[in-house]
Amino acid sequence: MSNLKKVALYTLGCKLNFSETSAIGRQFESAGYSKVDFDQEADVYILNTCSVTDNADKKCRSLVRKLEQQAPDSKIVIIGCYAQLQPEEIASIPGVDLVLGAKEKFNVLEYVNDLDENTHNCQVFASDIEAIDNYNDAWSYGDRTRTFLKVQDGCDYSCAFCTIPLARGRSRSLSIDSVMQNARKIAATDVKEIVLTGVNTGDFGKGPHGAPRPGESFLDLIKALDEIEEINRIRISSIEPNLLSKEIIQLVANSQRFMPHFHIPLQSGSNKMLKAMRRRYLRELYAERVEQIKAAMPHACIGVDVIVGFPGETEADFLETYEFLNELDISYLHVFTYSERPNTLAVEMPGIVPMEERRKRSKMLRSLSVKKRRYFYKQFINTERPVLFESENKQGYIYGFTDNYIKIKHPFDALLCNTIQELPLEKLTASGEMWIPEFSQNYTIQTS
Repeated sequence: MSNLKKVALYTLGCKLNFSETSAIGRQFESAGYSKVDFDQEADVYILNTCSVTDNADKKCRSLVRKLEQQAPDSKIVIIGCYAQLQPEEIASIPGVDLVLGAKEKFNVLEYVNDLDENTHNCQVFASDIEAIDNYNDAWSYGDRTRTFLKVQDGCDYSCAFCTIPLARGRSRSLSIDSVMQNARKIAATDVKEIVLTGVNTGDFGKGPHGAPRPGESFLDLIKALDEIEEINRIRISSIEPNLLSKEIIQLVANSQRFMPHFHIPLQSGSNKMLKAMRRRYLRELYAERVEQIKAAMPHACIGVDVIVGFPGETEADFLETYEFLNELDISYLHVFTYSERPNTLAVEMPGIVPMEERRKRSKMLRSLSVKKRRYFYKQFINTERPVLFESENKQGYIYGFTDNYIKIKHPFDALLCNTIQELPLEKLTASGEMWIPEFSQNYTIQTS
């Protein structure tokens, strides 16, 4: 397959997947391939999959069918969580040429080069999850003003609804020195913001075989990263409430680099449901963490993951969650409709919630999220916040985010691309972003 010249990559799922797709793309570019968009003609298509929900599985299959029609002579490669969990199922999809599990995916270039271009028989390489102890560092670069920097992989938790430990293996991470080397490489580029990503980011500090590294906790990591002066902004993508310590909150509050923005999975506001889900905290701890953040940083943005329709969730349980979230001083919700996943504890649990009821509950929480976000945004009208602008011209507008994750909308101006500006926030748009006034002589665009 030495004549291959074009590769197209597509990511389903989380920021961690995005960072890994970007790293794999750089491998192909270093080998002489040109990277093209997924809807363009390519010799190799690589689809990095997710398997958190059934919709992610369906999306993968749908994309393969589309590619089979679009480019029947191209090679289609499936990697990622779905590939690790259901390799034979994916191999049965017409058009798929190669399936690589978690241990094999970072060697995808070698596997692609070994493919026989004259056959479409699918090859599968997926090690047992117990054999996965390698760690491959990754970060995204090339198409955003921010980068997703992988600092941790795998998970030692056993939440009843989750397949990720089965797809990615035990919790492990690089050393702090290695993460710092990657962060300095990123700092030497034009990227203004680093987002720390992982499966269970706060569990940072374990070696390849799960053994803790002395003096290498997540707190130790962010203390070290906070000293890199070349980095403008750092965000923590997501952190479990039981791993979000007072010391971490205080470091972010006192930092010039770490942004006042936390994304903290809750999943349910009912202690009964949290226990059924096998989460490692109760709602009281969660409320305490939110209170601690707001006491240290009243302007902080707090995002919440929540699952509706988990087996056994009665209407009373759901309403308990709704009221709990309604009372919390949070900024937005990511709402997940429970999806049955093979080989999880939850799939065997009684009390299945009808899909129609799941959708109704999901709709209620998404409406609550809109209200929460608008209320949070309105608190900052007629104040000034630092805004990092993105680079894309979207139908005549440029977008960006403040330090506390308020989305900004402004008429496109190329001079603003990938710059940080201290700007007044004027009003909310009909679509929910914050509008900033036109630039005048009072506001000089800073290009560094």
